[in-house]
Amino acid sequence: QIILQFFLESFSCFSNSKDIMGVITYDLEITSPVPQAKMFKAFVGTIKLITFGEGSQFKSVKHRVDGIDKENFTYSYSIIEGDALMGVLESISSEIKIEASPDGGSICKNSSKYHTKGDVQIIEDQIKGGKDKAAGMFKAVEAYLLANPDAYN
Repeated sequence: QIILQFFLESFSCFSNSKDIMGVITYDLEITSPVPQAKMFKAFVGTIKLITFGEGSQFKSVKHRVDGIDKENFTYSYSIIEGDALMGVLESISSEIKIEASPDGGSICKNSSKYHTKGDVQIIEDQIKGGKDKAAGMFKAVEAYLLANPDAYN
């Protein structure tokens, strides 16, 4: 639940400010010593509704799995409902691809599209803050896998 909370906090970077509007795409790439197959198993799931406990800035979010390709280690999903959309986003769609790195670890590539409502505008610096939080979530999963070598084998 902590990892999911951290992940969703990366979406809390939007306001009705001036800079960017419409569909905003960002790409993120992170390397890890954790092997590709293990990292993929740790990230992919079929959670449909996430309800957060006391202390979280969000109450719930509806998460739709759009596609899973285990052979190519890709996973796509959309956040389609919930307070993580903060009333300014229609949805957030993401595609995650985990590639093998030459050193036996993995490279996680994440491309996300934020679909805004109407003429809502987003400040570019706020998107960077969201990317930083998403990278932190990845590192939290990585730390868990490194501390628990038998997990997700």
